[in-house]
Amino acid sequence: MQSEVDHQIARSTEVLERSRDRYRGGAQRVKRRREAEVLRRLGRIAAADLAILIGALVVGWFVPLGIGGAMLVMALLIAATALFAIFPVVKAATPETFATAPLKALPQQTERWLETQRPALPAPARTLTDSIGVRLDTLSQQLGALDEREPAAAEVRKLVGEQLPELVRGYQRVPEPLRRVERNGRTPDDQLVEGLKLIDEEIADMSRQLAQGDLDSLATRNRYLQIKYRDDETLA
Repeated sequence: MQSEVDHQIARSTEVLERSRDRYRGGAQRVKRRREAEVLRRLGRIAAADLAILIGALVVGWFVPLGIGGAMLVMALLIAATALFAIFPVVKAATPETFATAPLKALPQQTERWLETQRPALPAPARTLTDSIGVRLDTLSQQLGALDEREPAAAEVRKLVGEQLPELVRGYQRVPEPLRRVERNGRTPDDQLVEGLKLIDEEIADMSRQLAQGDLDSLATRNRYLQIKYRDDETLA
């Protein structure tokens, strides 16, 4: 018969394994995104350089370019390569743009934005953002067939595009020295972690309902975040 100690060890091991799986999933997701970005950059550079070379060949067919023309072509190739290597492949997503983002692209945009906020969050919150990122990646794949006009789509947009960013930004508005000061038994750090846990669970529920085709339940969700950093009393 398994003792209480053995039971606790088993539970701890299970939690650790889940955390490792989520971390590996998040790391692999970031790696895939970076590899895709590198490929897109290389594609843009190749297309630009090819266009310059073709243009030079066409012009050279009618007018000899000479040394000056060859130097100009070389300068254009260098400039185009540098420009497309530095210029962002994807426009930076911000909460202000989430309202107009296509529903299918919203989870990815929120995930990219959340990733940029991660370094400034406390350690427990960073772990949760990894988990939320994995869930957002899954949710993005599920939203392709969901009509923007469906009530369920409004619930997804509310949670992913409004409540999640507001939770993180509300925390960031708290002065850094006050983030670990207790008020009513909880610190802003604690409130952030609790809010992210709730969002993590909500997104998981949404994914399950979408997978089951239960759009009615998704559309009539009445659970909202209990932690609101917009409340002046909370920030005081």
